[in-house]
Amino acid sequence: MTQTGFCDSRPLLDLHKKAEERRAPLRTWANTRGPKERRSLAESEEPRGPHCKTAPECRWARRMPVSAEDGIVMGYAEQNGSTDGREEEVLLQCLHGLPGLRVLVPGLLRREMELTMETLGLVHDRTYAWDIFSDMMRSQLHYTFPCMELPRPFTDAARAIVVDWLIQVHEMFNFSEETLYLTVHLLNRAMRQIKVSISNLQLLGMVCLFLAGKKEECLLPEISELCFLMDNSYSKRQLLRMERRVLCELDFELSHCPPLHFLLLTASIAHCSDKVVWMARYLLELSLLENQCVVFQPVQLASAALCLARLVLQEAHSPESETAWCIATSLHICSEPMLQRIMHILAVTASGAQERETRATFVKFSTAKTLQVSGHPGLQSAPYLLGPGGAPVRPQVREGPLKGMRAGETGHYMRTHT
Repeated sequence: MTQTGFCDSRPLLDLHKKAEERRAPLRTWANTRGPKERRSLAESEEPRGPHCKTAPECRWARRMPVSAEDGIVMGYAEQNGSTDGREEEVLLQCLHGLPGLRVLVPGLLRREMELTMETLGLVHDRTYAWDIFSDMMRSQLHYTFPCMELPRPFTDAARAIVVDWLIQVHEMFNFSEETLYLTVHLLNRAMRQIKVSISNLQLLGMVCLFLAGKKEECLLPEISELCFLMDNSYSKRQLLRMERRVLCELDFELSHCPPLHFLLLTASIAHCSDKVVWMARYLLELSLLENQCVVFQPVQLASAALCLARLVLQEAHSPESETAWCIATSLHICSEPMLQRIMHILAVTASGAQERETRATFVKFSTAKTLQVSGHPGLQSAPYLLGPGGAPVRPQVREGPLKGMRAGETGHYMRTHT
């Protein structure tokens, strides 16, 4: 991590050098001050032995890159010492319109981010937490697509059915959530870069799940078991050949920062309740079924899902929770119109999730473990909360030959109707 150049304002420390070689040359120190200043400093300073180390100067400032669309810059600075004990008092005053929150947010956000990433297990050393988060924010543009159109012969309905089937397989193997988001991301890239017939779309989805499991999981199923889940319609050789083809076309680039990480970070900083977090996770997973969400950045999807979850549940908020929410919303890098647009897409999808044929996510979040958030009555009226003038927005029903087909029958239809 120290060799990546995140802190390029400081020289990298070479631990293999001796103590005498690591110290700055005397000429460099002397040229920065005049004769009188050097003499006064030399007389006032106490003698230091070779074992004493001077504290490095920590006053530095950096800014994150400007978002390509919104132009919102998030700056932060590292100051000497910690913040004083008047933060809580000033933050409570900021809720009444005082401008002091803007001054305290960068330092508080950095401290909360370090604690949150360490609590969630995203880092093992709090020292590099902010650098890792900065890299997560810089790499946002690599995980989006310029347009949502799919190449022929793929359609949004066929993609949604395959993703819904992958969610079922993912749930059966008890894989991590990061594996699911990486699977769908690889599938979105492969569908746009690899020429595959509609009959091999199920095989392509299974290969993406297999590759994501290799990167995220410790235990993987046998290839024969994967073929069995596809009704043995494809052989082991076909699966391995498709895996090699996907890796070559994607240049072995399997990295992805899922929006789930941004959601958990923001929710932890904002001190959201468990029900709000589960509701936001449900809305975020519903975005995987919508092809129109591939043009948005992961942090934008996470922000919209969390805002919509708070709007649907309508929980009472204390002044402390509102203060924490003000700090957490500084992570939102999307404009208000874009945030409303994403929330509208998620609201329409959630309001009709129970009647659609792609119901794997709805069933997954209807258990007691997930607090049964998918059956919350507020989701049915979610489009009314966001529509212009209170006008309802009805979800679109997908018509065509795939309507009414179960997720397990997708592969048979794609093989027989090419």
